[in-house]
Amino acid sequence: MPAIVIIGAQWGDEGKGKATDLLGSRIDYVVKFNGGNNAGHTVVIGNQKYALHLLPSGILTDGVIPVISNGVVIDIEVLFDELEALTARGVDVSKLRVSANAHIITQYHRTLDKVTERFLGKKQIGTTGRGIGPAYADKINRVGLRIQDLFDENILRQKVEAALDQKNHLLVKVYNRRAIMVDEIVENLLSYAERLRPMVGDTALELNRALDDGKIVLFEGGQATMLDVDHGTYPFVTSSNSTAGGASTGSGIGPGRIERVIGIVKAYTTRVGAGPFPTELFDESGEFLRSRGFEFGTTTGRPRRTGWYDAPIARYSARINGVTDFVMTKLDVLTGLATIPVCVAYDVDGVRVEEVPVSQSDFHHAVPIYEEFPGWTEDLTGVREFSDLPPNAQAYVLAIEAMSGSRISAIGVGPGRDAIIARHDLLD
Repeated sequence: MPAIVIIGAQWGDEGKGKATDLLGSRIDYVVKFNGGNNAGHTVVIGNQKYALHLLPSGILTDGVIPVISNGVVIDIEVLFDELEALTARGVDVSKLRVSANAHIITQYHRTLDKVTERFLGKKQIGTTGRGIGPAYADKINRVGLRIQDLFDENILRQKVEAALDQKNHLLVKVYNRRAIMVDEIVENLLSYAERLRPMVGDTALELNRALDDGKIVLFEGGQATMLDVDHGTYPFVTSSNSTAGGASTGSGIGPGRIERVIGIVKAYTTRVGAGPFPTELFDESGEFLRSRGFEFGTTTGRPRRTGWYDAPIARYSARINGVTDFVMTKLDVLTGLATIPVCVAYDVDGVRVEEVPVSQSDFHHAVPIYEEFPGWTEDLTGVREFSDLPPNAQAYVLAIEAMSGSRISAIGVGPGRDAIIARHDLLD
């Protein structure tokens, strides 16, 4: 059976959990393959809302085995806080699997993230301050801590000493902060070791065997395409590969096993943090989208920047990820608008550009070229068939589908878990 990848096709917060829910009981494993607790999924089940930051949203689906794989950086305190919160609400979390090769976010990563961002002043990137970037930097610099290191105190201590030898010089001499003690870090991490041990294993082996046995494995990306460290709006990006290719390196399954790539787009666009955003709105339309869509970060609570749908970005995401299907979310948010602009191209220094410019400078100065579509006033939240949508809503979806590079197989029409219109089978 195939591996399926779900990725955000814009700047994140598109509602990736909606696609996971749509596949529901047909999935055997849901795998988080990148990022950390710097992003969040909000899932609404009945009248219950669940905000997940580190755990894959599949942990809320009965019978699914949730996996945190090697490409993730894990704040262990956050992990157990989330597990305890779900347990208190009656969710079974006993099946969670954690890769022994996943890297650990420590106190010194969080400290460095915050002081470095403040030090940048007006040049801030807009990180969440949760230590994600510094943890990935240590991974690449080969001084990181991995989950498996918790089970050998001598190795753990040696690695913490090596990491702090350099970082304390930076904290004390550059940022005028206190030095962090080795014992402080080691004791904190060891306090979680025995609680974590039953969850830890060779998840790459387990996932490959599951695929061999005909299981359906869903890979759930954190953040989104335009935040990918290689393919996003660098340097205003995350520190991992949040595109479909990251599912292979971040989990240990071969790329040939991936048969479906599902890209999630909102019916408009949002972004959190700094960086270029061609269709960003600064008027009442932007506030309309923010308030109607409740566009505030699941993890940070920060107001999201809002803008109209950007078709060149969707095409770019379709190309970079090999998207086979799009799932559009939050179509209902647009209800009540007389007209709905869609960015179909950019004006860059007087030249019409149909695709996302490769030059960061050009993209920063790109002016959106809009095509306007008539809106609708009907409530969409109870609609479950595409043919029952208002004609103008149908026309909007079909127009976006034609210019986005892949079919739109499902449409979200409300916050509820079942508030979705299925047009095509995501596994067919």
